[in-house]
Amino acid sequence: MDPRRARDPRLARVDPRLQRGPSALSAPSPQQQSGSGQGATQWTANGAYMASQSMVPNTLVQQADTASENAIAGPSTPANNVESSAYKPRPLFCVVCASNQNRSMEGHQALQKAGYRVNSYGTGSAVRLPGPSIDKPNIYSFGTPYNSIYEELNAKDPRLYTANGLLQMLDRNRRIKLAPERWQDSKTVADVVITCEERCFDAVCDDLLSRGGEFNKPVHVINIEIKDNHEEALIAAKAMLDLAAAIEISQDMDEDIDRILQVQQERHPHSLLHAIAFY
Repeated sequence: MDPRRARDPRLARVDPRLQRGPSALSAPSPQQQSGSGQGATQWTANGAYMASQSMVPNTLVQQADTASENAIAGPSTPANNVESSAYKPRPLFCVVCASNQNRSMEGHQALQKAGYRVNSYGTGSAVRLPGPSIDKPNIYSFGTPYNSIYEELNAKDPRLYTANGLLQMLDRNRRIKLAPERWQDSKTVADVVITCEERCFDAVCDDLLSRGGEFNKPVHVINIEIKDNHEEALIAAKAMLDLAAAIEISQDMDEDIDRILQVQQERHPHSLLHAIAFY
């Protein structure tokens, strides 16, 4: 016996915790296990506490089951939306005139502002612009930047080239792209080529024929006959917008092209030509 217990009355008392027998740690009585209603608990053989499934509200169980099913099945898609979601590439338009300056660039600007995919070219051997007289045109090679042409003409005779609209036209062009491009030198594979006069139409068709059609990709070549002046170019650009809109909403351009051109001819005064070529 510890000699301190005899002297200290506090230590002489027996620790009540030591008086607890094994029965104090025994499993709860059956009444405690059964509990009441859905709030019952379960005890394992070794006395561990485990929540009964009945303690989880039925609403939460249903929500969890629904979430699991949705995660497996993925988002539901109505059957009638499957076809409408099929991918349809947007057509690429090319607008072509002789020098890639007036008519093609007016159409290029109108289509670009409306959000269409578009580029433009010229079919001539060089870029020809009006000069001080009919027999003295300003001639530049394709690829000469619009800004360089603008600065040169502005230095030559700003009054003349402002009066005939050349400086305004060149200022517009340099805001759209760097320089005039020649159709015959391009590698673009377009869906629709819109030419601005019959000789350009013939040049495009001849060039496509000479390429041999190695890609076997069809392209619709449509000519809109336009007089080469600023006023007519502006009017024709609006006609190009109607034509592009009809082509883009068509689900099958090859099937619908005749009807589209018929409606175009009824709405606008320009004569039309159409041919199918191949890249």
